[in-house]
Amino acid sequence: MHVQFYTKKGCHLCDEAESMMKLVQEDFPLTWTTIDIESDDEKHEQYMLMIPVIEKDGEVLLFGAIGYVDLLELC
Repeated sequence: MHVQFYTKKGCHLCDEAESMMKLVQEDFPLTWTTIDIESDDEKHEQYMLMIPVIEKDGEVLLFGAIGYVDLLELC
């Protein structure tokens, strides 16, 4: 599964979510494209209160505090 991972610098929840994604990736075919919301005004406005956000095909799958189990349920 390939998803978009919306984040920004200095976001501790984003760092934790990415760590969890890397753990899941060890056992499941999870890949992602990281998108910094601060480089896109539209995405910044859309997600600034939700990050980190995991999206696939325009649908938000997870946001906020994203844990290992949450990610496993996606795979």
